[in-house]
Amino acid sequence: MFLVAGLGNPGEQYAATPHNLGFLVVDVLAARHSMRMSRTECQAVIGQGSIGGKPVLLAKPQTFMNLSGVAIKPLMTKNELEPKDLILVYDELALPWGSLRIRPNGSAAGHNGVQDVIEKIGTQEFPRVRLGVHPGHRLTEGKGADYLLSRFTRRQNETLDELIGLAADATESIIAEGVSLSMTRFNRRAPGTTSEEA
Repeated sequence: MFLVAGLGNPGEQYAATPHNLGFLVVDVLAARHSMRMSRTECQAVIGQGSIGGKPVLLAKPQTFMNLSGVAIKPLMTKNELEPKDLILVYDELALPWGSLRIRPNGSAAGHNGVQDVIEKIGTQEFPRVRLGVHPGHRLTEGKGADYLLSRFTRRQNETLDELIGLAADATESIIAEGVSLSMTRFNRRAPGTTSEEA
């Protein structure tokens, strides 16, 4: 079984913000594969079903972002899952808006939700799908958090569905084909960027 955990914050005030992209990707996957996100378990809203013939548990932790591991660790324990069975989907401020990066492992890179997951499960050896959310202009020191919790701009809304859909495709690919092939297929720079990190 795979556990696909999208990171975000519960509550309507956070729904349409960059920090909730993980939740939005899980919602798309649930809709595509007819999984009802109707149960709460281990402080997460979950749905169960299959993707590509493989059993999948979708989860949206309800612990608020900085305590994401509080929900994910018990879900993994209850379902007897290894770190390799976890696919974490989340926003990445270090990447420009519209970019997507699959990684087989790695540090939290300053993302508090990812850091909590790493601390709770005791390893950073799990695949993740990172969605770039940097707005393209310089964020003054200390303003990153404000931006992440602000509503999507009109320009971002124009490409939001494409980005979420691409992330859902990438997640499906990891489940069906593995991380390495999925990285080759889906890792991409945002349109118009030349940055090595993009």
